[in-house]
Amino acid sequence: MQFLITGGTGFIGSRLVHRLLNEGHQVVVLSRQPAKDVRLQLSTRVKPVSSLAAVNPATCFDAIINLAGEGILDKRWRQARKKVLLDSRIGVTSELVDLIERMENKPGCFISASAVGYYGFSRLGEPLDESAEVGSDFAATLCDRWEQTARRIEALGVRTCIVRLGMVLHPGGGALQKMLPVFRLCLGGPIGNGQQIVPWVHMDDLLNALIYLANHPESCGVFNVVAPEIVTNKAFAKALGQAVRRPALLPAPVSVLGLMLGESSKLLTEGQAVVPKRLLDAGFTFAYPDLRKALATLLSYL
Repeated sequence: MQFLITGGTGFIGSRLVHRLLNEGHQVVVLSRQPAKDVRLQLSTRVKPVSSLAAVNPATCFDAIINLAGEGILDKRWRQARKKVLLDSRIGVTSELVDLIERMENKPGCFISASAVGYYGFSRLGEPLDESAEVGSDFAATLCDRWEQTARRIEALGVRTCIVRLGMVLHPGGGALQKMLPVFRLCLGGPIGNGQQIVPWVHMDDLLNALIYLANHPESCGVFNVVAPEIVTNKAFAKALGQAVRRPALLPAPVSVLGLMLGESSKLLTEGQAVVPKRLLDAGFTFAYPDLRKALATLLSYL
């Protein structure tokens, strides 16, 4: 199969590219980096393109997977940063709409990332499957606008899957990479009272889900890509402490995180009990449905 990946040099995308190459697929990667740097980072078997305008509209892709977007927690959400977050997601997705409109042969499927932030952060622990309504805060608005843009591709007759991601766990990046040094220094613990739900997923399960959706032509629509186990922040901290053989008893005050991160602190201090109903209904099987097993496997990579 031939894939086009946006965000292919990022935390998730780079691992997806390696998986696809190892399985014998052809991969085109959109990146603003020089082509030689992309090949050095990923593989000489990757075909880099600097812009979607450079993609030949006669090319036939079996799947396009859209993972582009600036890091949601990299900087405080000032107005300028919010614009960057919106533009980096909606801009690239809009360019994909334009590309697919020009293509002589439409792709077999289009898979576009979103996030569980779609549901907002004031849901009081209610189980949230894919039918739950959109929230009202910035994260929810960001995800909603991103998804609305992706759905324009569905209107072109292309099978479209939108994947709402929880916290993706891998020691090579993301939240887990940032947490590990803190917990190893015995400084880790729950955030606030620790009762907020943490929607999480092992990196391998995320990659498996993306490939599963690409290979199952009956699958379309929205999919929550989170582990089926519902875990509180307190339970997550305890499991991570046990995984690194350190106590995890020092709570992080919500007020301090608010001062440090501003509005974006809600991503850490509030949670959502998101469930992967449609993914399970589609027949997908999680390799790591249990947090303790997932953490043990992830830390064995180090």
